[in-house]
Amino acid sequence: MQKYGVTYRLATPYHPQTSGQVEVSNRGLKRILKRAVGENHASWSDKLDDALWAFRIAYKTPIGCTPYKLVFEKACHLPVELEHKAYRALKHANFDLKTAGDHSKVQINELNELRDQAYENSLIYKEKIKRLYDSKIKNRV
Repeated sequence: MQKYGVTYRLATPYHPQTSGQVEVSNRGLKRILKRAVGENHASWSDKLDDALWAFRIAYKTPIGCTPYKLVFEKACHLPVELEHKAYRALKHANFDLKTAGDHSKVQINELNELRDQAYENSLIYKEKIKRLYDSKIKNRV
């Protein structure tokens, strides 16, 4: 292993039950795959890209937006919409470097604000779920 520059490191074993959010996401993705695949279970790998796309552009209540918007700061456009928007973008293209740099800084700031808002939305959602759960707890004697 030293010959190839590979270092040996110990890590904790994989334990999916401890990763709650990943399990919730995987469950949602599996639900989408089941609907997309139908009876032909052998074609699940062909439908995986479409299922991931659907999962990423679906609105998530805990964060208050889609995962796609959280990463890229803009709404996702379907491929059909892109053909029409590409022509308009070419007509209104602006290649001034100063303006482009300023616009990029503004976009980065807006993305940070969007992520902060998503974090606040997730805290509000968690508190709401906690109150709902706590309201159903009965005191034991």
